[in-house]
Amino acid sequence: MTNTLRRRAVRTAVSALLAIPALALVPLTAHADALDNITKAGVLKVAVPEDYPPFGAVGADMKPQGYDIDTAALLAKSLGVKLELVPVNSANRVPYLTTNKVDLVISSLGKTPDREKVMDFSVAYAPYFQGVFGPADIKVTGPADLTGKTVGATRGALEEIALTQMAPNATIKRFEDNNATIQAFLSGQVQLIAAGNLVAATILANNPPRRPEPKFVIKNSPCFIGMNKNEPRLLAKVDATIDQAKKDGSLNAISKKWFKAPLPADL
Repeated sequence: MTNTLRRRAVRTAVSALLAIPALALVPLTAHADALDNITKAGVLKVAVPEDYPPFGAVGADMKPQGYDIDTAALLAKSLGVKLELVPVNSANRVPYLTTNKVDLVISSLGKTPDREKVMDFSVAYAPYFQGVFGPADIKVTGPADLTGKTVGATRGALEEIALTQMAPNATIKRFEDNNATIQAFLSGQVQLIAAGNLVAATILANNPPRRPEPKFVIKNSPCFIGMNKNEPRLLAKVDATIDQAKKDGSLNAISKKWFKAPLPADL
C-alpha cells in the first residue's frame, strides 16, 4: 500500500469513528434488577392478606399476623432488609405487583396459566386446596349436586374462578373480600362456601355451631410467592430461602404455629 492510500485509509477510519454517536462509545453497564433495587432501598415491600386467616389477618394489636406475614419476615431477614407489609385482597394483589407497588406477593397465591403470563412463581411455600364446604345436612358430593344451591365465594379468588367453570348451574354469590364471604356463610345468606381448607378450619374453630364440613375438592393448589417476570436473581434468592427454611425447620415451625400441623412431606 502506498503512503497516499495509507493516509486515505486512516482518514476514512477517523471519519467513521467521528460519525458514531458519543453514547455508543460509552461502555454498557448492567441494568439494575429487582434484587439490586431491594438491596439498595433496604426495604422489601410485600403484598399480604389481612382478611384471610390463618394466612393473614389483623391481630388484637391491630398489626398484621399469620403464616404469610411470618414468611415475608423470613424473606426480609434473609435479604438483610426491612420489611414493609402492604395489605391486599384477592382482586388487587396481582395488579399491585405488576404496577410495582410491591416487590413480592405472599398472599395464599395459587399458580394459574393466566397468572403465569404476567408473573413468575417461587417454589411452593404453603399447602393449600380449594373446596366446597357446608353443613352436614346439605348433601353435596360434586359439582353436579350444586344445582339449585347457593354458594358464597370471593370474587377473583381461584376457587371462584374454577367453580364458575365447574358448576354452571350453581347459584354463586360473589363477595368482594373473604370476610364478607365468611359472614355470608355464617349468617345463612348462602348455604355453602367455596374456600381454602384452612379458611374452613378457621371458621370451624371460631364458630363451631356452623360446621363447614368438606363436600368436595375443587383443586389442590399449593401456595407460591409471586414476583414480576424476568427477575432471575430475585427468584433464585427467594427459592433458596424457602428451600433452606424447609430444611432447617423454620418453615415447619411457622406451619405448626398457624396451621396447627406440620408441613406435608411432599410440599
